[in-house]
Amino acid sequence: MTEKVRFRSIVGPELAGAIDLPDGEIRGWGIFVHGFTLGKDSPAASRVSKQLAREGIGMLRYDNLGIGDSDGDWGDGSFTVKVQDTLRAAALMAERGTPADLLVGHSWGGAAALAAAAEATGIRALATIGAPAEPSHVERQYDAVMDRVLSEGSHEWFVGGRTLVLKRAFVEDVRHAHLRDRIRELTLPLLVLHSPTDHTVDIANAGEIFREARHPRSFVALEGADHLLTARGQAQRAAHIISAWADPYMSTPS
Repeated sequence: MTEKVRFRSIVGPELAGAIDLPDGEIRGWGIFVHGFTLGKDSPAASRVSKQLAREGIGMLRYDNLGIGDSDGDWGDGSFTVKVQDTLRAAALMAERGTPADLLVGHSWGGAAALAAAAEATGIRALATIGAPAEPSHVERQYDAVMDRVLSEGSHEWFVGGRTLVLKRAFVEDVRHAHLRDRIRELTLPLLVLHSPTDHTVDIANAGEIFREARHPRSFVALEGADHLLTARGQAQRAAHIISAWADPYMSTPS
């Protein structure tokens, strides 16, 4: 079963979320942070969250600003906004009496999860899937329009079958965001999952994240998986691994 929720972004508009409720005995709760322009219903977010719920870990997944069912303009977001909205998601879970133990971030959402984890209410463990070591990795996706954005203040950008407006403040925020210090200072258990055949975010990023992190840290290669976890069974496989690894850190371990 899925429960629909809404909460306010740090910049004001309401964000739409879905909580995949745990099957059977409740082991704990978590939050899934989706990739750059993906959304809560993308294969990685939806399939990983639903599989974790089947294994007793209820998961909140939500659309970032201007994505999917959320209000607002995507261009008014930024990496900083994504991080702050992750903290708001954690606050929502705590307010409803189901504080999140686990934070899972996919792709650019993995970078946001790394930046937010230390401040997020109740989080006891963090897992990343195909995450870049720096937020600026995403610049290669909009490189073709970046000069126009910087000179004109904003420019339309066609991506994923839709047109978004990329703004100068967004680009500048990404350029000023640095993760390495956040990773070094992280005191939570960290699981890094990455495919050796990820052609969107090279696996070298996983090595950088792992080297910067303190123990307890773990790495698992998602051999055969694509970046978006669209291949049959790959998202569920990632969820199985996360579920087993996270068990000691759940508020009610099985």
